Amino acid sequence: MNMFPIPSSAEEFLRTAESWLFGEVLTIGTLGQAVAVILAFVVARLVAKPLAKWVHSLADGRWTETRVDKIAAVLGPLTLPFLWLTLVWLATVIAAGAKLPHHLITIAVSLITVWIIIRLTSSVIRNPAWAKVISVMAWSVAALNILNLLDPTLALLDGLAFHLGVQRISALTVIKAVLILGLLLWGASTVSRLVEQRIRHVPNLSPSVQVLFAKLTKIVLIAVAILIGLNTVGIDLTALAVFSGAVGVGIGFGLQKVVSNLMSGVILLLDKSIKPGDVIAVSGTYGWISSLGARYVSVVTRDGIEHLIPNEELITQRVENWSFTDQLVRLRVPVGVSYKADVHKAMALCVEAASDVKRVSATREPKCLLRGFGDSSVDLEIRFWISDPSNGVSNVKSEVLLNVWEKFRENDIEIPFPQRDIHIHQADPGMRPSGMDMNGIFENTEQKAKAEEA
Repeated sequence: MNMFPIPSSAEEFLRTAESWLFGEVLTIGTLGQAVAVILAFVVARLVAKPLAKWVHSLADGRWTETRVDKIAAVLGPLTLPFLWLTLVWLATVIAAGAKLPHHLITIAVSLITVWIIIRLTSSVIRNPAWAKVISVMAWSVAALNILNLLDPTLALLDGLAFHLGVQRISALTVIKAVLILGLLLWGASTVSRLVEQRIRHVPNLSPSVQVLFAKLTKIVLIAVAILIGLNTVGIDLTALAVFSGAVGVGIGFGLQKVVSNLMSGVILLLDKSIKPGDVIAVSGTYGWISSLGARYVSVVTRDGIEHLIPNEELITQRVENWSFTDQLVRLRVPVGVSYKADVHKAMALCVEAASDVKRVSATREPKCLLRGFGDSSVDLEIRFWISDPSNGVSNVKSEVLLNVWEKFRENDIEIPFPQRDIHIHQADPGMRPSGMDMNGIFENTEQKAKAEEA
């Protein structure tokens, strides 16, 4: 089918349109192509439904995993367009082999392909911006192919080029590099997530080693994807050696903190000083480690605030790891009783109050010590152990103090409050300033002013 020619006037437009319509569109060849496309759709519609049920039945089998279920959920609705595309493509091959007109079938192949790409993009890529970019590019390529402008456009983009040393870089090369790199990086990220999930289920590896292997695998896969992508589009990797000096200077000056955090992260993973789930205190921040990153460590506090602490701080500063060797942590709660109270009974009640709290460890019994004699109270201290510091410290202290309060009230043990004795000494009447009466009031304003000047 030839493209519609461009007329020079309205009358010529009508004649040209009529001639093109009856000569190119309303022909036996075009009708046959349309029938082939419709027939392919009908056959695909009949086969797609039982095939989709079979795919879902495989996903529901016991031998499959969650990942297979997700793939089946994505591919299930695409069974019809995939079958339709396959049949139409076969019709194109047959028509081309028999030297029959097949331009309309080629247009159908382009449109169905774009439909499948957009459906896959919307199902796999969660970022709306990237999904929209891929959809626009797919429609653009399809439109250029339908208008027979794809080859001239590719030639034009290939002509916009410059030379970097002996390497020729064109606009078409850049576009191919971006597309291939994007696809390879997405594949590398997906594979790294799958490998990370597998590593997490290995019981013989500690959490820190699991994170280390997962990060190293991700870095290696991304590096390999970049190298393969650049090599695929024809870029000589030796040409990149020109930038090595600039990259080295940039790392030495502008990226030294980034590199320091990266190396600190590797050291933290190797020496296993911290791992996900540990309860730590650093730089006034107390919480449990949520994740270990290449640049920072995520620490979540009891308030739900997530602190991103650079790895370098965990290497250079003092860190309290409450669960480094085990989860047992001893807490101390000060308590004061009156000097009139039975101290032995108060200490026993404190131990009993701590033992009644569920989170207090039963393997190590609580203790109550007499710490000293204060100004207003006898100072006691309750010491007890907990095995789950990640669930909070202040809340378990509050439970212990509440039990102490209730037991002291039941046993008439007084918790004193600060008291002070004030002694007032009256001044000798003969020592009062002249002009002041017995109540300390000046007799007149003049004498008051003289006293203030003195």
